[in-house]
Amino acid sequence: MAVKKTEVLEWISTLVRLAMAGILIAAAIPKLLDIPQSIIAVRAYRLLPEAIVPFVGTMLPIFELVLAAFLLAGLFTRLSSIVWLVMMAGFMTGVIWAWAKGLSIDCGCFGGGGDVAEGTTNYPLHMLERIGFVALGTWLAIFPRTKFSLDGWIRAGN
Repeated sequence: MAVKKTEVLEWISTLVRLAMAGILIAAAIPKLLDIPQSIIAVRAYRLLPEAIVPFVGTMLPIFELVLAAFLLAGLFTRLSSIVWLVMMAGFMTGVIWAWAKGLSIDCGCFGGGGDVAEGTTNYPLHMLERIGFVALGTWLAIFPRTKFSLDGWIRAGN
């Protein structure tokens, strides 16, 4: 019995979709449990006007969970992967900004965040991690058909 290429791609995309959802959940939960710390993490970048820092620090984990729900459900998968890629571009821009300005911060990506002691930040490693996340989002944007998805269920109903 030969396995079809589309079948393999759908299984790989399913794993990618679920991994992305897991990453978002892992990022959101610690921030939701400590919103004041999430706000500190956003403020540490010194990139946004102070007037919107509390809003961004509060809403970011909620937005991450909503995007994770779409990915878990496999609903609007291509659009969700594009939103993921825009988020990663924003996060990478923030890290590059902090690095270029000589800031020493913990990104707060998975909780925590804020200013840290000089020499404790590893921006190159952080950027490699983000490049990996971009690769996941790019894969899913190109190959959005997945198993066990509402997109597939809707497609089958048409």
